[in-house]
Amino acid sequence: MPSALPVGGPAPADGVLPEQALTGAAARMFSLYAHIPFCAVRCGYCDFNTYTATELGGGASQDAYAATAASEVTFAARAMEESGLPARTLGTVFFGGGTPTLLPASDLTAVLAAAVAAWGVVDGAEITTEANPDSVSPDSLQELADGGFTRVSFGMQSAVPHVLRVLDRTHTPSRVPQAIEWARNAGLKVSVDLIYGTPGESEADWETSVRTALSYQPDHISAYALIVEDGTKLAAQIRRGQVPRIDDDDHAAKYALADGMFEAAGLSWYEVSNWARTPDDACRHNLAYWRGDDWWGIGPGAHSHIGGVRWWNVKHPTAYAGRLAAGLSPAAGRETLDAGTREMERIMLLTRLSGGIAVNTLSTGAKHEIARLIADELIDPRAAFAGHLVLTLRGRLLADAVVRRLLED
Repeated sequence: MPSALPVGGPAPADGVLPEQALTGAAARMFSLYAHIPFCAVRCGYCDFNTYTATELGGGASQDAYAATAASEVTFAARAMEESGLPARTLGTVFFGGGTPTLLPASDLTAVLAAAVAAWGVVDGAEITTEANPDSVSPDSLQELADGGFTRVSFGMQSAVPHVLRVLDRTHTPSRVPQAIEWARNAGLKVSVDLIYGTPGESEADWETSVRTALSYQPDHISAYALIVEDGTKLAAQIRRGQVPRIDDDDHAAKYALADGMFEAAGLSWYEVSNWARTPDDACRHNLAYWRGDDWWGIGPGAHSHIGGVRWWNVKHPTAYAGRLAAGLSPAAGRETLDAGTREMERIMLLTRLSGGIAVNTLSTGAKHEIARLIADELIDPRAAFAGHLVLTLRGRLLADAVVRRLLED
């Protein structure tokens, strides 16, 4: 969740949604995202809306945060009911950050319990928390599992100490397998996150990180290219020449290397940056984003989307807590997407999935582009002839260019 908020119109203080949000709502999955904005230290590459404990106080403090977040759950449930939305149980819940596991496990389970009380959860719901390997213990992970969590996503990023230092990651690589073992003993599914393309990371370094991650036999791996955001410590270091600039060719080579290693180890890609051991191990919460389902995001700076209506909360935790304490929506702004924008986003997101996008749902101009995309080895010809546009490995490396070509008619 980038720290800069979009520009939109005003959001109503009561949180009530327009009629557009109701159309087709019963057929869409409903999810909850809970943003936990605390970190022990700010990583040099991070542009997310996070704060260290010393930066905050009052209702925004770590001690008070669970109750504040639970109050937004209550607000959200009331706003949805007053909007006339059909009653729906939660299909997925995802706690992200920040570092959610900086809070006591009892706080996270309390927020989850508030959500379950408000909406309920479907049988077999996926309930995930992100975690740093050094922010968990056997007892905390067992408490999360006992409280309803089913999955933990560890921010491994790299197995190479000098790469972790550039990223300002605080954990030691040896802590990762220990944390994964604890999670498994608690009955939790395990995902690990990796980052490639860090300045100074060699191809051998990256291969070491991938091989090490695979040795832990996770259910799921996410691998993201490092993006240098303006205003971050890393951006300043690159600008001053203290670390090398990002290289797109290096990114492409490392993506291809990882994809081959993941596939050989039995993990298949299901989204451009995500691989799962089985279809059931794919992150259902993120699939809800890519498929345009509905979710309410609680927490400072959190984004929400229901039926083409999108809104985002105020960024600072103190302002967030203050608005909720006054009985007001914490939303800073809102936009209602028109049909053209929704179609553009549908193509942009579904194209990234291994299931692809149905050719018969594309415009005439986009259909005419398919033969050229096949000739350029960007989409799978067999899938296209069967009625779905699916990216090849080369297409995944150039996914943004494929989307632009589909939208150019």
